[in-house]
Formats: sequence, structure tokens, C-alpha cells
Amino acid sequence: MHAKYCTCLLFVSLAACGGGKENPAADAQGASAPAAGSPAVSSPAASRPAILIIGTSLTAGYGLDPAQAWPAVIQRKVDSAGLGYRVVNAGVSGETSAGALRRADWVLQRERPAVLILETGGNDGLRGQDPDTLRANILAIFERARRLEPAPRLVLMQMEAPPNLGDDYTRRFRAVYPEAAAAAGATLVPFFLVDVAGIDTLNLPDGIHPTPRGHELAAAAAWRYLEPVLR
Repeated sequence: MHAKYCTCLLFVSLAACGGGKENPAADAQGASAPAAGSPAVSSPAASRPAILIIGTSLTAGYGLDPAQAWPAVIQRKVDSAGLGYRVVNAGVSGETSAGALRRADWVLQRERPAVLILETGGNDGLRGQDPDTLRANILAIFERARRLEPAPRLVLMQMEAPPNLGDDYTRRFRAVYPEAAAAAGATLVPFFLVDVAGIDTLNLPDGIHPTPRGHELAAAAAWRYLEPVLR
């Protein structure tokens, strides 16, 4: 495997972990309250339909002002394109897909989004958790979303497992995302940190979490797939 790609795989699992522990407050309350960074990024027009992003520290913007995280960059792209949405950042540092599932009903009912973007699984990969369980959790979150009236459009962010868990695990983990997206009728966004992971100048001193510029590049990579959904 290409060395830079291996670094990318290791990076995304570490970056998603935000320190390797799920946020206990989020588990207890069902709220999106990342330990580092704000859980909400929205436009002043709260009446706009919501783009809800359920995610990990990559979404929460660990170590940054939340206005620098990729969901806030997406909000600026939405506004520049004249699209009438508000972006809600529901990222929780250290969260696994099981944690995302536990709070899904609460945050979905609170926001009732027009679009749901799910960025999860990096911590599952870091902990070597069963890819079949990851797939089941993703599909369960999307099933809860489909119960809303009207049901939101669904987007799934591809994540990657660390290479040290072996080729078979990496293959099974990678296959979860296209399979789950197809089963749920979701748009799949390829690994959006491919041009950021492992590059010192695009990551904070911890070598794990993206800098503001890294978040801009990640948002640009995601936007190519998100813009058609929003239009």
C-alpha cells in the first residue's frame, strides 16, 4: 500500500477519535456537545431548512474555532451559492457509530433536517470493532431519519480503517460505506481527507486534526458531492 495512503488511513481513525473517548455528556443527554469546539454552526436565519451533520471530532472541529471547521465552510459555500439552508454541526469528539445511533432520534427530532450528512465510523475502525456492526448502526440511523415527515435526503461520508488491522479488516470496513449507501439510498461522499491526512502543514501540532486550511480542503472535496444533493 502506498505510504501516504497508509498515513491517511491511520490519520482518519485517530482524527475521528478526538482523544479516543466518547463524550459522556452526549451519551447521557443525547446532545451534541463535543469536548473541544461548539456543537452548532448555523446561519442567522433559523427558519431555513437544516443540513444536519452527525459526526465525530472531524465534524466538531477539534482544536479550532467552530467557524473554521468544515461544516462552517460548507455553510459559507451554501450561502455563496444562494441555497437556502442552515448547517447544523452535531459533531461529538470520540464518538463511535453506536454513540451516534444512541443520540440520533434526539437530534433528528430537534432539527428535523432536509438533509442528513453522516460522518461516522472512524472510531469504530480505530477500536477494531466489527464492520458488520458499523453497517447496522449506519443503516439504523438512516432508518430513523426516514421516519421523519418529510424524510431528509441522506448523505454518507466514506471513512477508512487503520492499516495495522490487516487487509481483510480494511477491505471489510471500506465495503461498509458503498453497501450502506446503496441500501439506504444515500449519496456516498468519498474519503474527504485524502488530500489532507498525513500532511504536516494541513494538520495541528498533534499531527492528527486538520488546520483551518485542512478543513477548507476537506470541505471543498465534500462539496463536489454535496452541491448536487442540495440543488
